[in-house]
Amino acid sequence: MADTDSFIEIQIPQQKTYNSIPFPSVLSAGPSNFSVSSLTETIKTQKPFLDSLLHKTGAILFRGFSLDTAKDFNDVVEAFDYEELPYIGGAAPRNKVVGRVYTTNESPPQEKIPFHHEMAQVTEFPSKLFFFCEVEAVSGGETPIVLSHIVYERMKERYPEFVERLEEHGLKYTRILGDDDDNSSAIGRGWKSTFLTEDKSVAEERAAQIGTKLKWTVGGAKSIMGPVPAIRFDKSRQRKVWFNSMVIAYIGWKDARNDPEKAVTFGDGKPLPADIVYDCFKIIEEESVAIPWRRGDVLLVDNWAVLHSRRSFTPPRRVLASLCK
Repeated sequence: MADTDSFIEIQIPQQKTYNSIPFPSVLSAGPSNFSVSSLTETIKTQKPFLDSLLHKTGAILFRGFSLDTAKDFNDVVEAFDYEELPYIGGAAPRNKVVGRVYTTNESPPQEKIPFHHEMAQVTEFPSKLFFFCEVEAVSGGETPIVLSHIVYERMKERYPEFVERLEEHGLKYTRILGDDDDNSSAIGRGWKSTFLTEDKSVAEERAAQIGTKLKWTVGGAKSIMGPVPAIRFDKSRQRKVWFNSMVIAYIGWKDARNDPEKAVTFGDGKPLPADIVYDCFKIIEEESVAIPWRRGDVLLVDNWAVLHSRRSFTPPRRVLASLCK
C-alpha cells in the first residue's frame, strides 16, 4: 500500500446538512489507486477516524473504490473488525452469499420497503449495517436513509401526546410466519429460517431470548414481539431517537398471512391512530436522503442513529448486506 493512500471527504448533490454536518459523509479514493487489499489496510489503520466520523454523521458512503464482488465486500466488512450479529428474528427473506455477506430483502422489485431501524421490533438488534452495490438497478432501487433524532424531534413537536404514549407503552408487533420462506413477500421469512432451526422447542427458546413469543398455528406460527421501546436514548450521543418499526409494520407488513393494521399496536394493545402514522411516514420521507447506487458503493450505517428503506426498482439489481453487533 502506498503511503499516500487515504480517504478524501467529498460532497454529492443528494447530501443534506444538519448543524453544518453533511449527511451522509461520503469518502472517495481521490487520486489514490486503491486495490481491495490497500483499501482494507487503510480501513484498519484509519479505524479511529472512521469510527469517529460514523459517530458524528450516522452514515458513511464509500464511493470510487475497486470493489467488484461479494468477496471484496466481505473483506471490507472484516477489515472493520466489528462482531457479526446472527440474523435471528428479522422478517426479510435473505440468503447467505459468502462469509458475513447476505442478500438484502428478496421481495419483488415493485415493492417499496418503508423506513425502519433494522430489527427494532426485537430486543437484540445490530448496531451497524453494511450495504454493497454489486449490480446497479436499471432505475430506482435506492436505499434512502434518515437521521432518527430528527424524526423524533419533529414528531415530538407535532404530536407530543402521541410520543408521550409511545415512550410510556412502547410498541407491540405481531407477524404470522409460515413454515418456510415466501420470497414473494417482504416479510415472508418463515419461522425455521427466522430462528435458524427446524425444532419448535429451540425456536421458542431463541424467540424468548429476543423478547418474542410464538403461538403455533397450522402451517406456521404467530410471532408476538414486545412490548419493546419505540423511543430509545442514544447514550453515546446523549439524545433520544425514533427507534422503531412502526411505519414499516403499519404500512408494509402486508401479504397473504398478514394485515398491516393488526401488525403493530401500542404496547398495551390499543390501536395506533392511522392519521399520525401516515404523517410520520411523510415526515420521514421529507427528511430522507436517497443516493442512487453505483456499482462498488459501500454504505456503512449506524443503526442507532439512522433509519433506512428501499425504493422499488427496475431489475437487475443486487445489493448485499452484513449485520454487526
